[in-house]
Amino acid sequence: MTRDLKQLMDKVVPAEEYLSKTIGAFRSKSDEVLQTYQLKKDAVEELEKYADRLYILVFSAEWCLKDCAPQVPILQQLHEKIGLKVGILGGLMRDPLNAKQPWRIPPSPAEVNDFNVVKVPTIIIFDTTGRQIGTIIERPGPGKTLEEAILEFTRAGLR
Repeated sequence: MTRDLKQLMDKVVPAEEYLSKTIGAFRSKSDEVLQTYQLKKDAVEELEKYADRLYILVFSAEWCLKDCAPQVPILQQLHEKIGLKVGILGGLMRDPLNAKQPWRIPPSPAEVNDFNVVKVPTIIIFDTTGRQIGTIIERPGPGKTLEEAILEFTRAGLR
């Protein structure tokens, strides 16, 4: 399915802005990752070749310390290093009493339903036409860094 990226980009905030507005434990964890995480050089060098042809959409929640707090700063580093376009839809709030509509509590964005978001972070990789070429839910697969997982989807999706 192809999405209207312009319409999506109007609703998101850049990763840097999102991170700058977080507080408390999320801010501490994400700051730590920003200061200590080293991007995997070979994956980043190859990913840079595709960066202008990709758009990353992330659904995040400030209460999600285990997976969102470490992943969003890595995406910010990729943006800074290679210009990867990253947009965040944050503020997701889970309703623990409603399994059928888990994100119905405001300020959860309406797009959680459009993309069938079940867990956060949900990281969706698009090409510049709006075609979805990959999704990472919570974290990359075993033994992979986030940049390696994005590169893997990119190789498969942008031939």
